[in-house]
Amino acid sequence: MSEPAKYDVGIVGLGYVGLTLATVLAESGSSVIGVETRPDIVEMTNQGIPHFTETGLPDALSGVTRSGKLRAVERFDNSFTCDTYIITVGTPLSADGVARVDMIEAAARDIAANMRDGALVILRSTVKVGTTRDVVAPALAEAGKQFDIAMCPERTLEGKALQELRELPQIVGADEQAVADRAAALFRRLTNSIVQVSGVETAEIIKLVSNTFRDVQFAFANEVARLCDAFGVNAHEVIASGKLGYSRTNIPMPGLVGGPCLEKDPHILMESARARGVHLEMTSAGRMINERQPAETVRFISTEINRRKLAEQGPLKISLVGMAFKGLPETSDLRGSMSIKVLDQLRKAHPEAEIGLYDPVTSPEVLASEFPDDRVFNRFGDAVSGASVVVIGNNHPSLGQISPRTISEFISPDGFIFDYWNHFSHLPASELGDSYFAVGNSGWVPADV
Repeated sequence: MSEPAKYDVGIVGLGYVGLTLATVLAESGSSVIGVETRPDIVEMTNQGIPHFTETGLPDALSGVTRSGKLRAVERFDNSFTCDTYIITVGTPLSADGVARVDMIEAAARDIAANMRDGALVILRSTVKVGTTRDVVAPALAEAGKQFDIAMCPERTLEGKALQELRELPQIVGADEQAVADRAAALFRRLTNSIVQVSGVETAEIIKLVSNTFRDVQFAFANEVARLCDAFGVNAHEVIASGKLGYSRTNIPMPGLVGGPCLEKDPHILMESARARGVHLEMTSAGRMINERQPAETVRFISTEINRRKLAEQGPLKISLVGMAFKGLPETSDLRGSMSIKVLDQLRKAHPEAEIGLYDPVTSPEVLASEFPDDRVFNRFGDAVSGASVVVIGNNHPSLGQISPRTISEFISPDGFIFDYWNHFSHLPASELGDSYFAVGNSGWVPADV
């Protein structure tokens, strides 16, 4: 029987995190094998075709698959083994808001069966504090083999992942210095910027705290928007003017807050804290503010629809443009998209409405598959033409290129625009007309104010 092929790195999970990391490691000269249970993604990867939109990835992936530096398989078997294994599988929230670990456990057991004595195993998925020590390590130990384990959290921004894997400091958490050095040596193939921390729990918390901080920041911006609506003041003006030349008040602009990280990581952090009897009040409040925004803003949209009697003027047509969870850097990722939450609220509030969808990046075919009950448009112009209401759901720059005054010439005579991202709030009132509203610029008083 021939010896199994030996790879430098095995990546378990070829989603956004795993595939970008596998590609960059392969470009750095490492031999990489990716293990992914979805056969269509394995096939696309081996053809050098990414299964999601990411700047620079098509050319990079094509190059490393052609050179043989990266290949993908559906499962572990005896034909190969690896020096280092990196777990990048997802940790979605269950229905009761608890981070699932079943995929982490399964990955660890698969690795345990495949690894040789002395393998290094790195957990990169976002997890509840204690998962590395209490879930992954015991699953590996069951195989009775010697191994090293480290936690090195992923922190890249979708749309800039390849660039940031080479530029961002890589966090390395391990209980022993020799193990930390070993994990650091792997990531030094990508970047010289390595931050070694004192243990695996420290590394786990760093990732959760980073994203939760952003979530709370955005929640405060949305709180400012609610305040400004109550007083008939423009939140964009308040925030933009207040921080001009004054760096101590660097408040972000309001808008929808979601995506695969921000909708999930604060909940994982709160779950971790509750396990030690700690309630994170500010984190909880931030999530509550951001999660209620779709229902709250759709109430305003419905009020304006009724005030303008749009439902009495023929079929009510609502176009929601910008379906990916963000538009800048651009992505096709629908996971955790708050536009979908807005869509759900619009359907509940106006079940009779004809709802149309458009996204500048996500393909019409994907949208049609994900939302079979709604009409999908190929072009922005088609989406807004004849619409009673145009709802702008993400911050893709193309959605801010046509002014509200121009859009109003194409929508129904009494129609209006609601913009979650204040694409146009910097324009003078003469350019906005009376048919443009935005978060923090609607003149609407929240129900509990």
